[in-house]
Amino acid sequence: MRTALVIGTGLIGTSAAQALARRGVTVHLADHDPEQARTAAALGAGTSEAPDGPVDLCLVAVPPAHVAATLADAMRRGVARGYLDVASVKGGPRRDLESLGLDLTAYIGTHPMSGRERSGPLAASADLFEGRPWVLTPTRDTDTEVLNLALELVALCRAVPVVMDADAHDRAVALVSHMPHLVASMVAARLENAEETAVRLCGQGIRDVTRIAASDPRMWIDILSANPGPVADLLAEVAADLDEAVTALRGLQSADESKRQDGAAGVEGVLRRGNAGQARVPGKHGTAPTAYEIVAVLIDDQPGQLARIFADAERAGVNVEDVRIEHATGQQAGLVQLMVEPQAATGLAAALRERGWSLRQ
Repeated sequence: MRTALVIGTGLIGTSAAQALARRGVTVHLADHDPEQARTAAALGAGTSEAPDGPVDLCLVAVPPAHVAATLADAMRRGVARGYLDVASVKGGPRRDLESLGLDLTAYIGTHPMSGRERSGPLAASADLFEGRPWVLTPTRDTDTEVLNLALELVALCRAVPVVMDADAHDRAVALVSHMPHLVASMVAARLENAEETAVRLCGQGIRDVTRIAASDPRMWIDILSANPGPVADLLAEVAADLDEAVTALRGLQSADESKRQDGAAGVEGVLRRGNAGQARVPGKHGTAPTAYEIVAVLIDDQPGQLARIFADAERAGVNVEDVRIEHATGQQAGLVQLMVEPQAATGLAAALRERGWSLRQ
């Protein structure tokens, strides 16, 4: 791939353009807002000048509701040899294109499974897709050259290709992305009118659960409007679980010992099913989940503290597999949780203590 046209310079489009430009592809940028395209160009994503002729690949990165119209316009103008979109739903846009009577041999639907709470070109990063799944949904009609262009795009963005049926993809993202976003928003909504004294008690757990609720509602309305059925089906199942949990908790309030036992069993059932589901979430680099040992280090909120911890861990010969930071309420301090292989935890703890760090048991 030598040339590309990216239509839509939000987070995903600009990030992909930056990755391509960094690896030597000449990238042209287009957006309904020319100023946004110029911003992306200034961030190293390419040029906002139109290409002189057809490019190798046209990447459409617009909201799902506008994918089909944007692709149809580009295909009719013959701007590229191959076309793809990066919308978070796949079945609907393809059916819309089919209804327009377009030749879809030059098109493939794709979806990079990566993003952030922030949107727009200023939130973009050429490393956004590194190590992340990038779903490709070819059909029997997809031209081999177009599939190869899509695979090359995924490789240049350092992502991991995953081939799926379009409708199976939409059901999957409803489960792992769209439904969880709504549930997180519902949990976060409980905080809107909560007493300030209660909100001040927020810890890492509530931050983890509600983090994605900070995303742009307008963007999510577009996403959910394109995949409402599968999301509604999953929410109905969650609602049934909630009803059972409410009944079980009411049982725990009862003066009747039998009802309390039934209530405890019901709550335990919900929690154990949660354990089983969470255990299936892929671990680091998509591998099987690994149980890490946590070494918790108390730090002051000062420049260089994290760098010192990681440097001391390196000196101890320990690889930090993951890290989590919990900030202390009302204090300029926090707790850094270093997740390491179980056999390395004791040695790391001893090495950090020797270097003056305070550890929490």
